[in-house]
Amino acid sequence: MSTKIPPPVSETPSPKIRHKSLLGRVKWVNLIALTATPLVALYGALTTQLQVMTMVWSISLYVFAMLGVTAGLYHFPTSPAHILTFFIFLLAGGACAVQGSAYWWAREHRAHHRYTDSELDPYSATNGFLYTHVGWIILKRDRPPGPTDVRDLQKNKLVQWQHNNLSMLIPILGYAIPAIIPGYFWGDWAGGLYYAALLRLTCVQHSVFCINSLAHWLGDTPFDDKHTPRNHLLTAILTMGEGYHNFHHQFPIDYRNAIKWYQYDPTKWFIALSAWIGLSSHLQTFPENEISKGALTMSLKKLKTIQDKITWPTEFKHLPVVDWDTFQKQSETSSLVLVSGFIHDVSCFEPKHPGGRRILKQHVGKDATAAFAGGVYDHSNAAYNLLSMMRVGVLEGGVEHVKCVTPSQRLRIFEQERLRGVEPLPAL
Repeated sequence: MSTKIPPPVSETPSPKIRHKSLLGRVKWVNLIALTATPLVALYGALTTQLQVMTMVWSISLYVFAMLGVTAGLYHFPTSPAHILTFFIFLLAGGACAVQGSAYWWAREHRAHHRYTDSELDPYSATNGFLYTHVGWIILKRDRPPGPTDVRDLQKNKLVQWQHNNLSMLIPILGYAIPAIIPGYFWGDWAGGLYYAALLRLTCVQHSVFCINSLAHWLGDTPFDDKHTPRNHLLTAILTMGEGYHNFHHQFPIDYRNAIKWYQYDPTKWFIALSAWIGLSSHLQTFPENEISKGALTMSLKKLKTIQDKITWPTEFKHLPVVDWDTFQKQSETSSLVLVSGFIHDVSCFEPKHPGGRRILKQHVGKDATAAFAGGVYDHSNAAYNLLSMMRVGVLEGGVEHVKCVTPSQRLRIFEQERLRGVEPLPAL
């Protein structure tokens, strides 16, 4: 039985959409909602006392909505298999976050991963922090995001039902239930509206927005620096663990954001717990060996940057070749010492030698290889490194001793292309 391969998707950006003016680009409904919600929440916080029960309810709803986004909407493109009730729970949490449908989010997220930082990325970090945080929500785009394969989402009846009924779900799950529960059960109608509905919603929305903005701006790149995603604890705290974004983009099939046990990733803990109690299964993880390769690559790149700032000893091919008689004659006017086939001028180091000037003077004009390598004193790695910087020539017929490859050079990093003598490839 043959499987039909879908035609390739064009990755050429569509022509820019011409807007008549800046005002013509504004999505007014989104702008009003994102402006009015925090303003009304702020008014309520200044005029309404926060009750303990309402605070607990608000925090619970915040966690519920955030998990609906981080464990549901954001991880749905690569999510584990969920049982029906748990999947409905995540879809409800996504609606409670008022973040659009699971279908819409998954489609945008896939485009973001496929075209990261390009013109086809729906919220490319190259457009600036403010745009990736909220600008892409309140402004019409210059061009549509890059195409992605969403046929699995189109076939998922629950995803499509949530998508088609979102206009009903958002008022109920995002506003009504959060406000009504405190009012009906403990009489805090104002607190339910201001804290559980509006302030909680403001916190959820900007926490989610930080995944697209702060997670591409703040932190380090321990697995790959080709694109903008970064790792940082602060972002993780603000986004239920999504702050380890460099890992997420480099290994997108992995259900985890943080791989160390001590790193803050509540979404990972929640998904792992759901699998442990049987609510989900087939959790996807990336091979540990390949994760280690990514970390090693970045460590080597950082070390290579440090290495390139270091001054290294002159290579033997750039040093003059001197016979023994010439070496002897020049040693009469300069303090030249032979070690492992290299001629070193130790004149400037004589007064600094820890063993005293006299010991060095005894080996001027002589082969001091045996004495340097342990015959008199087994010198340290630092001594070998320092001595190599005093090279002035190579003895004709001399053979480089293994110890003459300085300790700092034995682990020196070279690109494969340089070792083969070919043109280096572009930087990773």
